[in-house]
Amino acid sequence: MYARTNYHKGSIYWLVDLILKHFASNFFLVHSLSWNKLGNLLATGSNDKTVKILPFNQETGTFSTNEISLNAHDGTVRDLCFMDDITNGSSLLLSGGAGDCKVYITDCETGSTFLSLSGHSGPILSMYTWGGAMFVSGSQDRTIRFWDLRTNSCINFVTCPTISRNKPGGAVAAVCVDPSGKLLVSGHEDSTCMLYDIRGGRVIQIFHPHSADVRTIRFSNKAYYLLTGSYDNHIALTDLQGDLTQPLQSIRVAIRL
Repeated sequence: MYARTNYHKGSIYWLVDLILKHFASNFFLVHSLSWNKLGNLLATGSNDKTVKILPFNQETGTFSTNEISLNAHDGTVRDLCFMDDITNGSSLLLSGGAGDCKVYITDCETGSTFLSLSGHSGPILSMYTWGGAMFVSGSQDRTIRFWDLRTNSCINFVTCPTISRNKPGGAVAAVCVDPSGKLLVSGHEDSTCMLYDIRGGRVIQIFHPHSADVRTIRFSNKAYYLLTGSYDNHIALTDLQGDLTQPLQSIRVAIRL
């Protein structure tokens, strides 16, 4: 079954059971999307500068018409993620992008954007949240910033190391934190990945699982392995068991033809 309706000025497809829904209108693109942990909210960000929060009924497999439209951003919304409190079912939405390069925090129950955080000097390309109060953002300005919503501030930042004297580190296109909250891996537009010790505040190593921009990263459940996706059309699996200061072994596990 196909269904079509209007939300962003762009197109997004997803499959729920056997229902394929298509949000479409005009010429704008959807750059990011995220589900909350309860699975009852979907958020999308677009280059029409808006964020949409769409309530989802899991029993009927349908979206409510009572969507929330957010207009705080003055540039393309490049990434977003939910910060959820499972105990009371509440969700906050974190969104970032181009324009003013700020992170905006929205209460999903009220639809109110109540906080903006400044620090990046270039478009925010990637975000990740963990631990109920912490999140990280990666930017075109080649920095990674760690934020704590208990203080509403940036508590640390990392400037991507240079590869050589003549070649600075690349923009931060992807970030992910392991389930323990101890390790961060970032993917960069110069094809490198950085492994970072969050608690120790140090770069462990730079490694090269790809030959082009690294655009997505995820740890396995126990952080034994790392999956990365790249513009080189490959998905790489990196083994993180053992001494992380030693060269890491990566293999290509999939290719898009």
